[in-house]
Amino acid sequence: MDILGNVSARDYLRAYIEIRRKGSPTGRMPPENIRDDSPLIRDDLYRQPKPITTGRLHSVIHNLYIKAGLLTSNPLGRRYDLRAHSIRKFFRTQMAALGVQTDYIEYMMGHTISTYHDIKMKGIEYLRGIYMASNLSIKPKTRLSKIDALKEIIRAWGLNPDEILTRDALTRPNRTVIDNSQLENHQLAQLTTALRQQMLKEIRENSSEKSIKSCLGSGSPGEIRTLVEGSRGPYA
Repeated sequence: MDILGNVSARDYLRAYIEIRRKGSPTGRMPPENIRDDSPLIRDDLYRQPKPITTGRLHSVIHNLYIKAGLLTSNPLGRRYDLRAHSIRKFFRTQMAALGVQTDYIEYMMGHTISTYHDIKMKGIEYLRGIYMASNLSIKPKTRLSKIDALKEIIRAWGLNPDEILTRDALTRPNRTVIDNSQLENHQLAQLTTALRQQMLKEIRENSSEKSIKSCLGSGSPGEIRTLVEGSRGPYA
């Protein structure tokens, strides 16, 4: 199974696996021997490791919505506006807004499409690079990093930094991301280049506009002038 995830998702998953190895502090979940065939996410209602079911996953997400204050009591038996499937819709919308092709989004969501095998042949690192470039995260940002600060500057110049990074990831099918620092350095270089190109473009446009205004101010070659009394034309 291909697993996509950014740094925060990786850290949370690592911490979750470690808790399972040691057992929960309350003793509800005994220490578990993690093997290759162990479920990635287990149902914590059972003492023996069992894969979490779709219904149980929906229940867990629903309870998290309530704890976060995103949902209140069910209004007169109607369906909630925010459901577990809303996260998948959010993922699809965000990836599409960044310019990721529909077939790649469908593949990442686990849908079987006509180009499924073609996309799979590109390799997990290629898809992981696209996902990481999208900068989707469940972890709140408490401070601006260098790349976040650069993104804000680029937005001020009328560009979409996340779209730039996603487009770059789509053009590098064979690139392998070793660690987060390598990825961040590459993204800094790409964003710096994009900002430099945008600045040069506006400088050229402003220079061209000033040149045109200067020509108009001094008289264009086709301008018709009225001779003042007593003055002589160039060929008089």
